[in-house]
Amino acid sequence: MTAGPDLPPLREVIARHGLVAEKALGQNFLFDEQLLDRIAAIPDSLAGRHVYEVGPGPGGLTRALLRAGAHVVAVEQDRRCIAPLGELADHFDDRLTLIEGDALKIDEGAQFAGRPFHIVANLPYNVGTALLVRWLESAAWPPQWQSLTLMFQREVADRIVAAPGSKTYGRLSVLSQWRTTARIAMPVHRSAFTPPPKVMSAVVHLVPKAAPEGVDPTTIARVTAAAFGQRRKMLRQSLKALPGGLDALAATGIAGDRRAETLDIGEFVALARALDAS
Repeated sequence: MTAGPDLPPLREVIARHGLVAEKALGQNFLFDEQLLDRIAAIPDSLAGRHVYEVGPGPGGLTRALLRAGAHVVAVEQDRRCIAPLGELADHFDDRLTLIEGDALKIDEGAQFAGRPFHIVANLPYNVGTALLVRWLESAAWPPQWQSLTLMFQREVADRIVAAPGSKTYGRLSVLSQWRTTARIAMPVHRSAFTPPPKVMSAVVHLVPKAAPEGVDPTTIARVTAAAFGQRRKMLRQSLKALPGGLDALAATGIAGDRRAETLDIGEFVALARALDAS
């Protein structure tokens, strides 16, 4: 698929508006339309569906989402990108709604009037993890969003899908896998970006689980923060600073000489339940 005869190439738009990727905003631009279309296809067909995009920049992925038939709400903090993004609305039957602002301060669910939506984004590196954690810690579950298709630095993507016992297994692994089915959908080489970042990237796809364990996400957060905050220590030491932590450990029967990275998701859920019950 191409941008179409009436839509200028993205590089031309960027040059016309004098745009340069800002390191302070975690920006790296993608121009490869085939790659962008592949990312937009990861959640399956988006035709007629609603999509929330964070940090669209000049609109490379936005174009792909619109080409796929989606109705897109895009949130962009960089004022320089507002004009080129605004030009897209006229080319795609007004299926693009643009919001200028900080995604960390926006209630994305309110933008869709109760309708389900997908989140697809080449997340700015400086806010990506914070946004993911916020979406995963939603008090309401299942959430309004139906899937997350997110670009991260490869090391963050690896942490999201890491298995117990691995060096990359940690708080983000537990939170992601407790509430969703997470997978790395595709790697993305650093050379695909302008300017090329110093690290490789990957697109992660997360789908909410139908019946996650009934534990308060804030409790899971407290348990994992304590356990992995001193990951080289045994649980009897790392959980000592958590009020009720040692009692919860005793109640579950989990050996106190184990370390956090050896516990699977079910064992962290058991610790959180015991903590809530204490």
